[in-house]
Amino acid sequence: MTGSAAAQYAGPGIVLSFVLAATACLFAGLCYAEFAAMVPVAGSAYTYAYVTVGQFLAWIIGWDLALEYLFASGTVAVGWSGYFVDLLKQFGIVIPAALTSAPLTVKDGFHFQTTGAILNLPAVVLVGVISALLYMGIRNSARVNGAIVLLKLLVVFLVIGFGLMYVVPAHWSPLIPPEVVDAKGSHYGWSGVLRGAGVIFFAYIGFDAVSTTAQEAVRPQRDMPIGILGSLVFCTILYILMSLVLTGLVPYTELNVPHPVVVAIENVRQLHWLALPVDIGAVAGLTTVMLVMMLGQSRVLYAMSRDKLLPDVLSKVHPKFRTPHVATVVTGVLAALLAGLFPIDILGELVSIGTLLAFAIVCACVLVLRITRPELERPFKTPVFWLVCPLGVLVCGYLMYGLPGDTWLRLIIWMIFGFGVYFGYSRRRAA
Repeated sequence: MTGSAAAQYAGPGIVLSFVLAATACLFAGLCYAEFAAMVPVAGSAYTYAYVTVGQFLAWIIGWDLALEYLFASGTVAVGWSGYFVDLLKQFGIVIPAALTSAPLTVKDGFHFQTTGAILNLPAVVLVGVISALLYMGIRNSARVNGAIVLLKLLVVFLVIGFGLMYVVPAHWSPLIPPEVVDAKGSHYGWSGVLRGAGVIFFAYIGFDAVSTTAQEAVRPQRDMPIGILGSLVFCTILYILMSLVLTGLVPYTELNVPHPVVVAIENVRQLHWLALPVDIGAVAGLTTVMLVMMLGQSRVLYAMSRDKLLPDVLSKVHPKFRTPHVATVVTGVLAALLAGLFPIDILGELVSIGTLLAFAIVCACVLVLRITRPELERPFKTPVFWLVCPLGVLVCGYLMYGLPGDTWLRLIIWMIFGFGVYFGYSRRRAA
């Protein structure tokens, strides 16, 4: 999504988009770190809202997290499918397009149309494999995740290290292209940087999912803040460097493709050898993202079931693997349906706005708890909370403001459906 955001909205200013998105994440990350250390139980922002402001707001954030994690899982699976198919092509293996594309698409907001495809089979298979890993336990999945992360980082460092040697500084000028308005809306200018920040915010989902495994951490009061803030800072640096490489190797208008990194390195003859490692790294990297997203979703379902807001079966723990196996299976089935049937655009555009809403609520909850429960022990405290918390809400809201109306409408419909479930089932059952 970085290439599309640069080509359509921000130009070389995509670097500023990442900085803006990282600012929102920094505020939210500080708030997440305080809560994760103070309330070390599974459930992420859902649990934090339940502790601070009660059941109703907790339901809202839990339902919103379901949107974030579930749709993100589907989006990443579809993206993984594209890289995987290209990787197979390099070895002469071709999968029919009907088995690698979404059979449904959306026009003009909510009008579904068929595409002639059957199913995005690679995406469905990936969801199944990840579900099996999570079903068997976080220790097994963590080992696999660690190995894949090392491979991904190696490829990223290769692209950044060699790519910076061949960038053309003229491609970065102007940093923020003049604003252009057409039938599809405005592009470039500061509004484009803002829109780009909303789009690429998708890249930051996952650091908050670290907090969903608080119960499984050895020392949550120490480990959770380090894990959340450390991962945020490290990833932001890599995103900025990668954006500089992409927009420096090729004119930004050429990056609106499913595989912008490959396009960028193939524009430089001396970097052609990186194409295969990039495909491998992309497949590996997106696999780890899937692991985090599906892990977070299953733990949120577990926490909501534990609090009687969802059926008890979702909080059952496997007698051998000690995992919420039913919640994991449900997450896998729903993610497989989304990944197999829908295109990446309709899935991805909902993820950023859902994530931003979750972050804004967490920032507000920290502020509320500081005022109403100042006596609580806080192993990690958000610095200058009276400034960080309101700024977190405002910056997240500002990024949400830059997203298109269709995305807002879909979020509203999703939340209205959630209210129906809450008032028709969850509230009465929890009481």
